[in-house]
Amino acid sequence: MTAHALGRFIGRLILAAAAFSAVFPMFWTALNAFKNRVDIVTPTPLFFFEPTLDNFAYVLGRESVFAGLVNSLLISGAAVLIGATLGLPAAYAIARYPNRWSRDIQFFVLSLRFLPPVAIAIPLMVIWLDFGLYDTRLSMIVTYSLLTLATIIWLSVPAFARVPKEVEEAARVDGYGPYAIFFLIALPIALRSLIGAVAFAFVLVWNEFLIALMLTTSDAKTLPIVASELTQLGRDVPWGILNASVVLLSIPPLLFIGVLSGMLNSAFKRKTQ
Repeated sequence: MTAHALGRFIGRLILAAAAFSAVFPMFWTALNAFKNRVDIVTPTPLFFFEPTLDNFAYVLGRESVFAGLVNSLLISGAAVLIGATLGLPAAYAIARYPNRWSRDIQFFVLSLRFLPPVAIAIPLMVIWLDFGLYDTRLSMIVTYSLLTLATIIWLSVPAFARVPKEVEEAARVDGYGPYAIFFLIALPIALRSLIGAVAFAFVLVWNEFLIALMLTTSDAKTLPIVASELTQLGRDVPWGILNASVVLLSIPPLLFIGVLSGMLNSAFKRKTQ
């Protein structure tokens, strides 16, 4: 075996090990969601067992889970919509019309992601209490919009910067205005990266836990908070129910990413035809 072939073999082996380490925990979680508790806590891991749907029935049968699902869909969806509506034009303006404040704006947006959640949650909790909006969907939408706005701007600036200026200049010569150039030229060209930014922002706020824990008590609880309440302290931990809640919690982001991927593929096919 030559050195080149050996290097390729080792590279593929490393990639396979990395893929296995990423996929196996998800596979094992999904497998445990169909197990009885006695099959989960056994010293010998079981790959073959009698499956049960009791864990999913327990999770789906709770009213709090349905309420948390509705809250998560409304809050995360509205926050991503607001973040994309405001963040994409802002990112384009930063990328295409730089000024002395552009770097400061980008650093400020990036610094919002560096802050620990507790540094954001405590001041916001005081603010929403003063306004009488604590534990409401409105306060959660505004809070999550700050997260999605920062994330989308941060990830979209490089995407718009990679759009060839020559294409925009040609469109400007043809009589396109700045808004037409943004919607008809820049957005379609940078669509792939922008969809990735929007999907990442959605997953970020969908899985967010600490801020939701501090800003809600009952009415605006999101699904991660409800899922965390399905456990019990002590030795009798309902592992099957916890695994089932994790599986159900993961389905909406996967569906959202799947829809965005389908839209991207359709747009790409129309462009190439």
